[in-house]
Amino acid sequence: IAGSRLTLPSLALRNATRRTGRSLAVASLLACGTFLIVAVGANRRDPFRDASDRSSGTGGFALFADSTVPIYEDLNTESGRKAYNLDDRALEGVRFVPLRVRDGDDASCLNMNRARRPRLLGVNPDEFKSRGAFTFVRAAPGADPQAGWDLLRSEEGKDVVPAVGDEATVTWGLRMSVGDVLDYTDGRGRPFKVKIVGVIARSVFQGSLLISESRFIERFPSESGYRMFLIDVPGSPDRAKEIARLLARTFRREGLALVAAAERLGSFDIVENTYLSIFEALGGLGLILGSVGLAVVVLRNVFERRNELALLQAVGFMKGRLSALVVYEHFFLVLSGVACGTVSALIAVAPSLGSSAVSVDYPLLAALVAAVAASGLLWTWAAAHQALRGPLIQALRNE
Repeated sequence: IAGSRLTLPSLALRNATRRTGRSLAVASLLACGTFLIVAVGANRRDPFRDASDRSSGTGGFALFADSTVPIYEDLNTESGRKAYNLDDRALEGVRFVPLRVRDGDDASCLNMNRARRPRLLGVNPDEFKSRGAFTFVRAAPGADPQAGWDLLRSEEGKDVVPAVGDEATVTWGLRMSVGDVLDYTDGRGRPFKVKIVGVIARSVFQGSLLISESRFIERFPSESGYRMFLIDVPGSPDRAKEIARLLARTFRREGLALVAAAERLGSFDIVENTYLSIFEALGGLGLILGSVGLAVVVLRNVFERRNELALLQAVGFMKGRLSALVVYEHFFLVLSGVACGTVSALIAVAPSLGSSAVSVDYPLLAALVAAVAASGLLWTWAAAHQALRGPLIQALRNE
């Protein structure tokens, strides 16, 4: 361009476009590896993030408990606690949400087989409605999406029971959607249908379907008592641990097992995080291949252009400047590959970045991207230094 000054970086940029196919191959490989690392890192879930929020997958409950033998008394009442010799002062502020259980197939991600009749849980909808617990993401066609837990009271027909399921259970465990029905047999041997009328976001209920307690008693009158509990424990996590130890001692004969609700939620992420780790390993392999490939490209480019570099040395360029020219030229490829991979990954995961369940470690991702760029620069410098060793004047004489 007339009047423009040719600088070392601008000359390097022009040189980078000479071998278009070779340059695009290196940049594309680095972009793919960066894309995998950033996209995978942005999709990891942290079950302990916002675990106390009612809208989260824990429903804001501190403890999740299930027992082998049913518990018949209402533990929220003074008489119920006295029946088990529980101290009211020790349980001050602690509230229980009991659930009735009808055993069935495990429809969670921990079961590799397809579930046909998942476990049914009977709950009083008012317990969750009054707390604003969990988050509804879909409702059956024609139903009020704002109805929430009142969907369990909807009239779907004489032999149809409305149910609400976890998103992962309905979508992946059952391969169904809202409005679909499942066939069941009640406690008297009579067939009936369970219709999915609503879906809640990722929750501690993965693998099960929830129905109204009144419908549960109507269909399974022999399933008396409660075998599952969600427990509100105000105060610090240490108090929740104390309450868990107290209840485990008191109900040891009933086989009551207690775990932090966030830990139960996290147990369902094991499979997903395993796959994410595999993709991270593949992304790291891609970056290693891209970095090594970049060194090979630098060596080949320099050896093919030794006569050109010898001419530049003859007209006054020092070897340090020639090395810098080569590094600039190929570092543009590193920057373009890393930038394309990062931007495309952020666009791909943008819908999930606002989710409270997703915890993005931005400093770690930034450090990984910086490490990729630094690795590319190191390989480029090493290859350029190796290729420019020895006298270049001989290549000019051979011309």
